Amino acid sequence: MPSKSAYTKKYILEKVAPVFNQKGYVGTSMADITQVTGLTKGAVYGNFENKEELALEAFNHNARILFGDIGKKMQQHTSPIAQLKALTEFYRNYSDYSTVLGGCPILNIAVDSKHQNSILTQRVKQIILKLKKSIETIIEKGIDCHEIKENIDPEKYAGRIFAWIEGAAFMTSTMNDSTYLSDMMDHVDKMIELELKK
Repeated sequence: MPSKSAYTKKYILEKVAPVFNQKGYVGTSMADITQVTGLTKGAVYGNFENKEELALEAFNHNARILFGDIGKKMQQHTSPIAQLKALTEFYRNYSDYSTVLGGCPILNIAVDSKHQNSILTQRVKQIILKLKKSIETIIEKGIDCHEIKENIDPEKYAGRIFAWIEGAAFMTSTMNDSTYLSDMMDHVDKMIELELKK
């Protein structure tokens, strides 16, 4: 059974993760943290060593939610082609979905931390590589089970798919227009059908 400290940490992360995601590492003040949690500075930093650790764990919290929800969507299918299309289906509604997280955690934290927090930047890179690798693995499985053409380069196509998704997420967020995501997911689906599918 989780300890009281574990519950408190979880509570703090649930409250502050969207704030860090929206305002960034520098933009999130101690007043923001205490206001959203209803806790004192001492209570917060009795559970986290400093603001840097809290920001990192807040990003990890959002990343776990994102990974988990993408995984649930894709695990509904056994076919690699169907799994890839489940990924595009997930991202069609990403604008609404990510609102609860304070926006796209990968995009927001990557941009915010680039010149301000090397530890956060490195962690975002690890998450990007993990997501890209998961797409790559699905393509490899598709080749192995003869659903995807043998001459396809899994790493290259995984990179394209991920870059298109994040680029569309950026445009949707910046322009406040979800058609950028829906149009790009249509494009990815066509690519899956015309270039990947055997």
